[in-house]
Amino acid sequence: MHILIFGAAGMVGRKLTERLAKDGRLGGREIRRATLHDVVEPQAPPSAPFEVRTVASDFAVAGEAEKLVAERPDVIFHLAAIVSGEAEMDFDKGYRINLDGTRYLFDAVRLIGDGYRPRIVFTSSIAVFGAPFPDPIPDDFHLTPLTSYGTQKAISELLLADYTRKGLFDGIGIRLPTICVRPGKPNKAASGFFSNIIREPLAGHEAVLPVSEDVRHTHASPRSAVGFLIHAATIDGDKVGPRRNLSMPGVAVTVGEQIEALRKVAGESVVRRIRREPDPFVAKIVAGWSRGFDAKRAEKLGFKAETSFDEIVRAHIDDELGGTWVH
Repeated sequence: MHILIFGAAGMVGRKLTERLAKDGRLGGREIRRATLHDVVEPQAPPSAPFEVRTVASDFAVAGEAEKLVAERPDVIFHLAAIVSGEAEMDFDKGYRINLDGTRYLFDAVRLIGDGYRPRIVFTSSIAVFGAPFPDPIPDDFHLTPLTSYGTQKAISELLLADYTRKGLFDGIGIRLPTICVRPGKPNKAASGFFSNIIREPLAGHEAVLPVSEDVRHTHASPRSAVGFLIHAATIDGDKVGPRRNLSMPGVAVTVGEQIEALRKVAGESVVRRIRREPDPFVAKIVAGWSRGFDAKRAEKLGFKAETSFDEIVRAHIDDELGGTWVH
């Protein structure tokens, strides 16, 4: 089996690569090759039991995606994207990467033809939904994004479903909840503070909270995100049916409940490192996001996530901090 990962240098891409290298198999099939792609060269896992090739290029440049799919990978993970805040601030860049790049990839597969029909796993977002919406949002709620990022993801979802309907590839789109707690440094995602207020205090640093504590959102850990991707790559497409985009399960909590979970796990001294500093720009973006959604369809298909935010905090401590934190 040959696997191609777009966005392999990102946090989720790195963790997916590490998991595949550890398992050596996907869906019961031996992985023989993996191609890791990003705009910066991804790192190959040193312990991978299969051949790994790394490629650095801009897949949103015409012809780049064609080079990468020319070897007919069996599974393609499309994780590449400009994050929400950056897509909102840089209109042209957001559409070029998030929409044009996706279309180039889909068409690169289509143009091979000759019976080539790989599984494509596309990471979408709950930003495809926009207010006003019910709480929780059902699986069949219409796509009404209120951000450029959400619009780009929604269009890509429609393309994935249509190309799959036409038999051009076998696509599965997964709408990720906010992945929390993200390791590493803060990025330009408007949702970044959800992770910052947990990760930074646990590391002994101050974190800025730009929204009120009553903001409610849905989260899953990086560990769960990798599990979603692997399950999406191996699930029986006939069981999914024609509705190829699925909202993933997660934990719906307020920011205040996040902080309480942090207090419960790590103590008051850690919580005191959170500083309130309202940011109207971030608050406006977040106000248009869904607070919770019904993921019964995904759950019935076998997708699993944490059931409490305490579990998410502990997963970060175990996976990233060696089981401890700065008290």
